[in-house]
Amino acid sequence: MEVINQNKSLEKNNQLLVIAHLSQLLTYVTGFGGLIVPLVLWLSTKDNVDGMDEHGKSIVNFQLSMLLFTILSIPAILLLGLGILSLIFIGIIAFVIPIVNAVKASNGETPSNFMTIRFIS
Repeated sequence: MEVINQNKSLEKNNQLLVIAHLSQLLTYVTGFGGLIVPLVLWLSTKDNVDGMDEHGKSIVNFQLSMLLFTILSIPAILLLGLGILSLIFIGIIAFVIPIVNAVKASNGETPSNFMTIRFIS
C-alpha cells in the first residue's frame, strides 16, 4: 500500500484578506452585501488562503453581532431615545472596525474583536 503525502501549502494573500474586510462596507451601499460577500469569500477560499479562516470567522461574527445589536436597539428607541444613540454608535463602529481590520490584515496581524459575539468559533 502506498501512502501519498497530501500536504497543501496555503498561499499568503493579504490583499484578499483586505478585500474581505473592506467588503463589509457594502452594507452602507446595498444594505445586505456586508454579510453576504465576505461570507462567500470566506467559504470559497478558507482552505486555500493562509489566515482566511480566522479573518472570515471574525468578519461573520462581527456582522452578526452588529445585526443583533441593531435589532435590539430598535425597541430601545422608545426608552428616552437610547436606541437612537446606540444606532449611531453601531453605525460608527460598523464603519471603523472593518477599516482597522483591513489595515491589520495587510500587515499580517490578527483582526480586532471589538464588540463581537463569537457565534462561530
